[in-house]
Amino acid sequence: MTSLSTLLKLRRRLKSRKPEFRRYESHKKLRLRDKGWRKPRGRHNKLRQMYGGKWSGRALVRVGYGSPSAVRGLHPCGKEEVLVYNPSQLDSVNPEKQVIRIASSVGLKKRLAIEDKAKELGIKVLNPHGGE
Repeated sequence: MTSLSTLLKLRRRLKSRKPEFRRYESHKKLRLRDKGWRKPRGRHNKLRQMYGGKWSGRALVRVGYGSPSAVRGLHPCGKEEVLVYNPSQLDSVNPEKQVIRIASSVGLKKRLAIEDKAKELGIKVLNPHGGE
C-alpha cells in the first residue's frame, strides 16, 4: 500500500504531463473558446470516428489520464475540502482529515466568526480574510 504523500506526488507529476483538452473545432467558433472538453457526439464527426489526420495530433480524453483514486478530489495538502456557510457547520468537520473553504457568498461578519471558531477548533481555513 503506497502512502498518501507518494500518491499526491504522483498525481502532481501526472497532472503536469496531462495535455489541455480542447473542444473539437473550438478554434473556429468564438462561443466555444475557453470552454471545457465536450465529447464529440455527431453522426459524421471526424474526431469521434478517429478519421485520418483529424485526431492524430490531438490529445483525446481517455482513461489513462486520471489520477489515483485514493487521492482524487483531495486538496494538494492531502485533506478533503469542505465548503462552509456558517459557524455551526464547523462542528461536523474533522481537523485531521478535512480543511474548510468559506463560501464566496458569506459576508465579512460571518466570515470572521467562522475563522475565529475554526482557530478554536484547530481547523485550517484555505481562504482566510486578508489572505493570511
